[in-house]
Amino acid sequence: MEWFDSIWRHIYRAFLEKDRWRVYLRGYGVTMQVAFYAAILGIIIGTILAFMKISTRKNGKPTLFAHIANAYIDIIRGTPSVLQLLIMWFVVMSGSHNGILVASLTFAINSGAYVAEVIRAGILAVDKGQTEAGRSLGLSNFQTMRYIVLPQAFKNILPPLGNEFIVLIKETAIVGYVSLSDLTRVSNQMTSTLFDAFTPLIGAAVIYFVTIKILTILLAKLERRLRKSDNR
Repeated sequence: MEWFDSIWRHIYRAFLEKDRWRVYLRGYGVTMQVAFYAAILGIIIGTILAFMKISTRKNGKPTLFAHIANAYIDIIRGTPSVLQLLIMWFVVMSGSHNGILVASLTFAINSGAYVAEVIRAGILAVDKGQTEAGRSLGLSNFQTMRYIVLPQAFKNILPPLGNEFIVLIKETAIVGYVSLSDLTRVSNQMTSTLFDAFTPLIGAAVIYFVTIKILTILLAKLERRLRKSDNR
């Protein structure tokens, strides 16, 4: 009982006393806000990069856009996200004081490189005969891509895109570098305030875990529904 009472006192001080749970809630809101904006912008950037990367000339060689996309993806994937965040904050957007904007753009740029590969792989996974069938029906390249290839590719890329959103939520833990009070930074500040490193950090870890677990379950259900539609 003494052990249980001690744990409860720590939990009460870290989360309930003086309504400290509200601080965690605001930090959680910042985390989810940055992840959501970054995911949306990352999908847009990734889609553009994917089409740039698969673009070819009439002789089958990659276009200039394909080389640009390859360079972009190599640079972004080859550098740490925390370094990209600091460059964006101190160099590219040094005049901005909107940490959410800077963080969202940084993670969108970073995520876009990975999303591009997901979308590209999804498109290339569609049998080439589907494209040939569309062209034989008199559809243009754009119409074939829109009405035949992309709907089939969408089923392949949707689950990985969901996983990318999960990764983004965890990666936002570094936004404290640009003075954003996200969930990780709030819990770290609480350790200094309460002189208790265990309870606030474990509490934040539990919040992250529950969020990711819920999203993972929803993603698994979505994948099962997609597989059922494939078997019809």
